[in-house]
Amino acid sequence: MTRDTRTIAAGLAFAEGPRWHEGRLWFSDMGAGLVLAVDPDGGTPEVVVEVPGRPSGLGWLPGGQLLVVSMARRSVLRLEDDELVVHADLSALVRHDCNDMVVAPGGNAYVGNPGFDLTARPLEVVPAEVVLVRSDGRAAVVDDEVLFPNGSVVTEGGSTLVVAETFGNRLTAFDVAEDGSLSGRRTWAALPGRSPDGICLDAEGAIWVADAASSSCLRVREGGEVVDEVDVGPFGAYACALGGASGTTLFVCRAESFSGAAMKRRSAAIVAFDVEVPGAGSP
Repeated sequence: MTRDTRTIAAGLAFAEGPRWHEGRLWFSDMGAGLVLAVDPDGGTPEVVVEVPGRPSGLGWLPGGQLLVVSMARRSVLRLEDDELVVHADLSALVRHDCNDMVVAPGGNAYVGNPGFDLTARPLEVVPAEVVLVRSDGRAAVVDDEVLFPNGSVVTEGGSTLVVAETFGNRLTAFDVAEDGSLSGRRTWAALPGRSPDGICLDAEGAIWVADAASSSCLRVREGGEVVDEVDVGPFGAYACALGGASGTTLFVCRAESFSGAAMKRRSAAIVAFDVEVPGAGSP
C-alpha cells in the first residue's frame, strides 16, 4: 500500500528505541548520546537527558521514572528527577554491549545484546542473553539461546514476550510467568531473508517489524504472513513504534547504517505513516 511519508525529526545521528508516551514520541539518539522527545507533528526535539555510554532502549516504571539502556556501560539507568542513577548493572550477565529493551506494565524489563562485536569481520555470530530486570533492579538471565535479541514486545495482559532475533531471521515468543521468568520458547514468525530489529505490537495482535536488511517496515501476523509493508527508503529501517492521538501513526527510525561515519553525517531521521490498526501492549 502506498502511503504519504512525513518527517518527524531529521538531522539525527542514529535514532533507536522509539516510544509513544504522554502525547509525544520519545527516542534515543544513540550517536548523540541523548534521549529526546518530539511532538507527533514534528518540530525541534526536546532534550530529556544526556546519557553516558550511548543510549538505546527506553521504558517507564509504574511510578513514572524513565528507564534507559546505557549500551557501553552495560546498564539500565533510571531518571530520578534530573539525575540518572544505576537501576541495574548487567555487565556480569551479558556478553556484549546492551541494546534494546521493553518494559512491561508492571515494571519488569527485558534487555538484549548482540552477543558479539557487530563491527568485527568476519562476524562470529553466537547466541546472546535476554536479561530480566525486575522493577526493583534485580537482574537475571532468562534465556541465552537467542541470535541477537533485539526489539521486543509484551502482549496486553503480559502473558507473552516476543523477541526479534536479528540474526535468527525470526520473531521468537516466550510464555511469561508471574515472576517474569520465561518458558515455552517457540517461533512466532519465521522471516527468511529479513533482519528484524525494532518491533511494535498492534491491537489485532500483528507486529510491525523494522527490517534492518532493507528499507522496509513489515506488518506480520503470527505464523509469518506479511500483510502490509511500508518503504522508508532510501535508508534502512531500524526501529518502529505506534502512537499518535488515535494510536494509528507508525513512526519508523531510519538511517544510512549503524557505522560511526554515517552517524557523523547526521543523516538519520524519524518518519511517520498513517496505518489502520492502533498500537497495543508494550511498548
